[in-house]
Amino acid sequence: MITISIIEDQHDMRESLAACLGNAPGLRCVGTHATAEDGLQNIPKENPDVVLMDINLPGMNGIQCVSHLKKRMPKIQVLMLTTYDEGDLIFDSLRAGANGYLLKNMPQEELVEAVQQVHAGGAPMSLQIARKVINHFHQTGKPASDVAQLTVRELEILRLLAKGYMYKEIADHLAISMSTVRTHVSAVYEKLHVHSRTEAAMKLVGRE
Repeated sequence: MITISIIEDQHDMRESLAACLGNAPGLRCVGTHATAEDGLQNIPKENPDVVLMDINLPGMNGIQCVSHLKKRMPKIQVLMLTTYDEGDLIFDSLRAGANGYLLKNMPQEELVEAVQQVHAGGAPMSLQIARKVINHFHQTGKPASDVAQLTVRELEILRLLAKGYMYKEIADHLAISMSTVRTHVSAVYEKLHVHSRTEAAMKLVGRE
């Protein structure tokens, strides 16, 4: 069972997220909070596996909240869930310790999959967010010889990850199982000496 806490100031969105995730098999919502301050006070008691974090919050914003939360709970996985796709907010969130960045208009089934993915060690991003990250790396990346160690299949999966594909989409695209995808992704991360989709994508773009 993957446990989730939500920090979202809009009541209807907060309740919708709680209902969506609470009704998904294998997921359980253990807390909802309207402010970062309330979340920081109560999430350590709830001890969730994953936190969904809005950015535009009253008082302390979501990016600041991630930074504080990660210092207190280093192993917690945080998914930014927001309407904003500005580059500065994306990278500020990742630097603060966010493990993924999603847009609120994504389908509910993709949100559920993103929670499962981040819990499994992935770094889910909405497609348009992933594209912005990749464009950034096109401008700043440098060649990385580690990529040469990847097998043809691992490189194929890495390219799909870099394009923002979810694990299920990769599995469907390559006609392989989700378990096989996770195995290949773990091997990619190990060979590239990275811990997230973002870091892996940086090495790929630097090489290609």
